[in-house]
Amino acid sequence: MLKKPAARSSRTFNVANRLPVEYRDSGSWSTSPGGLVSAMQPALHHLDAVWVGWSGAAAPAGPHESRPAPPDDATNLELIEVAMTRAEVIAYYEGYCNSALWPLYHDAIVAPVFRDDDYHAYCAINLRFAQCVATRAPRDACVWVHDYHLQLVPRLLRVLRPDLRIGFFLHVPFPSWEHFSTLPRGDDLLEGLLGSDLVGFQTAQSVERFMEAVHHLPNVRRQGGCLEVSDGDARHSVTVGAFPIGPPAQLYDKASTTRVIRDAAASIRAECDEPELLILGVDRLDYTKGIARRIKAVGAVLKSPEFRHRRIRCIQLATPSRTALSTYQALRRTVEDTLRTVNAELAELGLAPIQYIYEQRATDEIMALYVAADVMLVTSLADGMNLVCKEYVASRPNNDGRLVLSKNTGAAAQLTDAWLVDPEDTTDIARGLGDALRASATEATHRMQALRQAVFDYDATHWADSFLAALHTTR
Repeated sequence: MLKKPAARSSRTFNVANRLPVEYRDSGSWSTSPGGLVSAMQPALHHLDAVWVGWSGAAAPAGPHESRPAPPDDATNLELIEVAMTRAEVIAYYEGYCNSALWPLYHDAIVAPVFRDDDYHAYCAINLRFAQCVATRAPRDACVWVHDYHLQLVPRLLRVLRPDLRIGFFLHVPFPSWEHFSTLPRGDDLLEGLLGSDLVGFQTAQSVERFMEAVHHLPNVRRQGGCLEVSDGDARHSVTVGAFPIGPPAQLYDKASTTRVIRDAAASIRAECDEPELLILGVDRLDYTKGIARRIKAVGAVLKSPEFRHRRIRCIQLATPSRTALSTYQALRRTVEDTLRTVNAELAELGLAPIQYIYEQRATDEIMALYVAADVMLVTSLADGMNLVCKEYVASRPNNDGRLVLSKNTGAAAQLTDAWLVDPEDTTDIARGLGDALRASATEATHRMQALRQAVFDYDATHWADSFLAALHTTR
């Protein structure tokens, strides 16, 4: 066991698969994509925090290769990089994390792929993260571990550094027992999570699914919202709860009123020929997002007799994601084939095509899209929370936007005033979109006011503060 440092500290160690900045092939560092980073950075701004994570690039292959350290001015946080070789990236990240766990935790929308070598790499990387924190964290430090990439870290840390206060938060949905029970060595992941003092989820449903899963372990006993865990002669209590994540709402609200963002939004609308209504989709290109079915639904609405004569336009931004995986390559072909078919049908009627953008856009460009759009369309087949819909709401200070939202997002439990749809039913997506398009300005304003109240009450700072406050009461 590693020796405990003598000094005491109130520092928070934020441990995630990715750093808030990533290293590019061009030799420069830039902001990492993804909802976790966009939510976490402002939430940790007021804390004495260290961020431990991977740079997003494989470690230099030889002793004569090097790359610059993350820039000191990239973030207000101290950054500690955990390195991985290219082989480890393939087995741990592309393999176990995103070919096994990601599809499994999203209702097995595509079949998970389980390989022993990938699991062994997952174990090795989790141990590397745990050892990194264990050797650097002062005595009694608070450690906040994030997401499905690092589910073994809490127990490893408990063994290495029992003085640490350990919290874990899962950003994706926790799967049903029907799906989780198919995971080889799934009990190892559960035992890993049970090394925490606090385990947090996005929704009450995920909490109950986790409770059902650990119920099958002989060393766990449930007591209300807590679990009593036996580990040899030792016992400890694990608190379990729902902590729905939010965006930095004030940041989006303030940015949406600036001249730069509003001018950029005006340019977007001008490029779309000043539409009466502009529909927007913003997603990573992932099979959980339901983009192909959404495109079909938009096409059906635009072609319908009710709407075909109105000046309605649609933009779909798809950010490239996990491009090395064959599943994602096939998904891109499916989405773009669907788009070509729908656009050809629209062209036959003399209608404007759906504009498709396949590239990563900067945060300010996405903010401009939010401000430009009259209708936000989010149709995820499965989503732990979905921050895009909340960011859009936060960007509507005049209460003039309309949100069409999948019932299968964690956000749907909070944003009940959106037009909720079944993302697996193209007809129902079209129905919800049509209802939003034909809604009066009064109805849209009433709904948006309620949505903004929910988003601002439970923003990124509230999420982080409530989780850490709960963590500090666990011992």
